[in-house]
Amino acid sequence: MKKVILSLGVAFALATAFAQSTRTERQYLSGHGCDDMVQWDFFCTDGNNSGQWTKIGVPSCWELQGFGTYPYGMRFYGKETPDGIADEEGKYRYEFTLPKEWNGRHIELVFEAAMTECVAYINGRKAGDAHQGGFSPFRLNVSDRIFCGDKVNKLEVTVSKESKTNTKTNLAERRADYWNFGGLIRPVYIESRPAHCIQRVAIDARMDGSFMADVYLNHAMPGAKLVTAIVDDKGKTLAKTETPVRSDVAKVTLSANKIQTWSAETPVRYTARFSLVAADGKPLHDEEQKFGFRTIELRENDGLFINGQRINVRGVNRHSFRPESGRTLSYAKNLEDVELIKSMNMNAVRLSHYPADPEFLDICDSLGLYVMEELSGWHWAHDTMNGTKLVREMVQRDVNHPSIIWWSNGNEGGFNYELEPVFLANDPQQRTVIYPWSNRNGYETKHYRSYGESQDYMREPELFMPTEFLHGLYDGGHGAGLYDYWQMMYRVV
Repeated sequence: MKKVILSLGVAFALATAFAQSTRTERQYLSGHGCDDMVQWDFFCTDGNNSGQWTKIGVPSCWELQGFGTYPYGMRFYGKETPDGIADEEGKYRYEFTLPKEWNGRHIELVFEAAMTECVAYINGRKAGDAHQGGFSPFRLNVSDRIFCGDKVNKLEVTVSKESKTNTKTNLAERRADYWNFGGLIRPVYIESRPAHCIQRVAIDARMDGSFMADVYLNHAMPGAKLVTAIVDDKGKTLAKTETPVRSDVAKVTLSANKIQTWSAETPVRYTARFSLVAADGKPLHDEEQKFGFRTIELRENDGLFINGQRINVRGVNRHSFRPESGRTLSYAKNLEDVELIKSMNMNAVRLSHYPADPEFLDICDSLGLYVMEELSGWHWAHDTMNGTKLVREMVQRDVNHPSIIWWSNGNEGGFNYELEPVFLANDPQQRTVIYPWSNRNGYETKHYRSYGESQDYMREPELFMPTEFLHGLYDGGHGAGLYDYWQMMYRVV
């Protein structure tokens, strides 16, 4: 009897392993945030506790772990490579094994953010080009240089606080009115997909139940098909369709009935399930993506409409920051910020001045906040070549969040207008690209106008939406004029 049970158990395990092989799987090499860091080997080249191999928690800002030097960006304002800047490097080492079942799969090494320039090696081989930019996620295909099974993998990472190869990155991200940190500031993980797989999905779902998705594959697969289903939170299928695969991009269209729309007041989400099936009927890859049905309209001389309802944007600028952990946060800390914003009767948040943790956006989706997501920068812009890469990384990761209503192309004059088409090329929803402190694309966003100036600009055809409108240095009392500004805005509305 025991042998029969054992055989059934083995059969069940094999069947489970086979079923899981069609799904995306993830193994974290770091912790998920500042609350569960994983110890890696670490060497800091300068500043506190430098010059020797020791241990550090990952993810983290190394200054908050006792290494390197704290620099404040404003001291070096406007200078690409100034004397006296803290420019230490952090060298990381970590060993790990991967499941033997991952042999032959598409495997990527993923950094959610490394500040500011990062180079990685897997098992002595370079994993990809150096990445410049401290807030954007990046993926490195390591399928041909990774070991699966008992053999140990060796990961070596060098992170430079200052970019040595692209000083425009330093101008955009480091010469600003805030603390600059160094390190693997967000999680690091290995992601595994089947050899023939879905790489990413970009969704456009409207208030009338219409659904469109661009589904990008890692290989063209003539004769294959993509099965798409829309499922509610109770597991009920609302709509389903099959799409023939003719290239490396499948365009899915369908319509769902009796849907509930997403808004800050009604943050209802659905799940899109995508199944890639080979020409012979073999299941290849299953992927899921949460999304919301909602329609954004900007009407000149009228306002911003979500699902046909005009809204008043009441928001705040938010940095990813804690005194005890710097830029490295956790799910609990991201949740605290969203709940705080909601408790103040606000319905919007601007991510100043860089993309936030993906889980922050997921919380905005689930609890209901309108989000302006911003390309990293302060008063200077990224160059076109590297900026194009950073925009793609940000938009492709975050395009399906219903909470994101606007993209922001830098801050306060740090605009590279050549990057605007890159936002639109990667976003089927064609969300408006905002230029904070500028009047462009239907939005008047000038910062810190006087009370009288604000009255004048509210008479213009563009939507009046200053992305920063009160400043402690200018308003006579650190928010003392807030009530007067609000009353003026509501009278016009």
